[in-house]
Amino acid sequence: MATLTRITTQKKNKNRYNIYLDHGHGEDYGFSVDADVLVEYRLQKGMELDDATIRALIQTDTLHKSYTQAINYLSYRMRSEKEIRQYLDDKEVEPEHVDEIVKRLREEKLIDDQEFANSLVRTRVMTSSKGPLLVKKELIEKGVRGSEAEEALAYFPYDQQLEKATKFAEKKMKSGGKKSRRQQIQNVQQTLMQKGFSGDVIQEALSQLPKEEEDNSEWEAVVYQGEKLVRKYERKAEGYERKQKIKAALYRKGFPFDLIDRFLDEYMEE
Repeated sequence: MATLTRITTQKKNKNRYNIYLDHGHGEDYGFSVDADVLVEYRLQKGMELDDATIRALIQTDTLHKSYTQAINYLSYRMRSEKEIRQYLDDKEVEPEHVDEIVKRLREEKLIDDQEFANSLVRTRVMTSSKGPLLVKKELIEKGVRGSEAEEALAYFPYDQQLEKATKFAEKKMKSGGKKSRRQQIQNVQQTLMQKGFSGDVIQEALSQLPKEEEDNSEWEAVVYQGEKLVRKYERKAEGYERKQKIKAALYRKGFPFDLIDRFLDEYMEE
C-alpha cells in the first residue's frame, strides 16, 4: 500500500501530472498521468493506492497516451485501419492496446475504411493523373478490401477517366519530339496503361487526338530522323545498301512507306 503525497504539473506539458508516493520509507516519484486519467480516478493527496490500482493507473495512462498519438496521426489526414495499426506498431504499442484503440476509433467514426477509400479516390481524381486501376492498387496496399475499393471507384466514372486520359495523351503528343506519330501513339498507349487506365478508355482517348497538321509534323519528323540516319550510315554503307538500311530504320521508328520513299528521293543521292 502507498500513500499519494503530492501531485505536480509537468513543466513541459501542462496536461500531465507527476504523482509522488510514500511506501512507508518517505516520498518518492511514482509515475505520471494525463489530466483525463487524473480526473477519471479522482486522484488527490492522501489517497491510499494498492499495487493493483497503481498498475491499472499506469496501464490506463499508457493506453491514453497511445490513443492520443493515434488522434494526432489522424489530424493530418484520413487514415485506413491498416495505416493506424502500422503506426501504433511502429510506436511499439502493446498489441492488445492497438486492438482497443482501433475499436474505439471505429466506434467514434474516426476511422472508416469505406469513407477513407471514397475520400482517397476523390482526391486522386482531382490531383493526380492516375487511372482507376492504379488508384485501386493504392487502396489495396493501404489495407482497403477489394469490395470497398470497387465501391469507392464509383467516384471515378468513365467520363472523368476519359477526360483525364485524353488530356494526358494530348499533352504527351505535343512533347513527343521528332518521332513518328505511330511511335508517339505507342508511347502514349504504354504510359496510359502504366498509369492504370483500361484498354477501352485508352483506345477512346487515342481516337480523340487532334489530327490537324499531322502530315506536316510527320514529314518534319521523318526528315529529322532520316538526316540523323544518313550521318550514322555515311561511312558504314554506300548506295543501294545505305538506302535500304535507312529505309528499314525509319520503318522501325513507325514512319509510313510513302514518307520514307519521299525522304529517300529528296534527301539522298544514288
